Amino acid sequence: MAEAAKKTRQRLRKSDRRRLIEDAAAELFAHNGYGAAKLAEIAAAAGVTKQLLYQHFGSKQQLYLALLARHRDGLLGRLAVGMARPASFEERLQQTMEGWFAYFEENPHAAAVLFRDPGAGGEVTAMLEENHATARGLMIALVRAEPDLDVRDDLLEPLMEYLRSAGGGLALWWADHPEVPRAVVVEAAVTVLIGGLERASR
Repeated sequence: MAEAAKKTRQRLRKSDRRRLIEDAAAELFAHNGYGAAKLAEIAAAAGVTKQLLYQHFGSKQQLYLALLARHRDGLLGRLAVGMARPASFEERLQQTMEGWFAYFEENPHAAAVLFRDPGAGGEVTAMLEENHATARGLMIALVRAEPDLDVRDDLLEPLMEYLRSAGGGLALWWADHPEVPRAVVVEAAVTVLIGGLERASR
């Protein structure tokens, strides 16, 4: 059995092994918190040795930063694709929220990694703040480019921050309530977004 596991590890491509480590880490970070998650436990959950884990990630902080980058890029990609589709603004917003929550359905621990402060400080906190600013900036640009919306400049950034943080909070809530259908969560998000943007554009 041990020999078979060893051969399986050897057959994996470097990128696939790295993905296994990241997936195992995301689950342990989500369930145990950053402080309580140990690299030895992450290695065991990924089916690799701790020494092999260190070949991919030099520290727990580096591993968490890699997770943040992976899920940030995945989500921002969904947002950009959804809003670029040729359709009405409301239809595009619906499609974008479908993609947003589909991502969390496919990556059930991503919400905790992205939106729950791990208390790690340093580079992790800085990257979380940078991710929030990037998402907020993208949302601002999308609203400014929408001809049917006319949100006051002084209202735009705080409104987008509110909607960004609300989207993260709903994703965290849904992770704890997976029995709620995705369609219901999407409807809740779209209702708030449309209502807020329409009111701000009066």
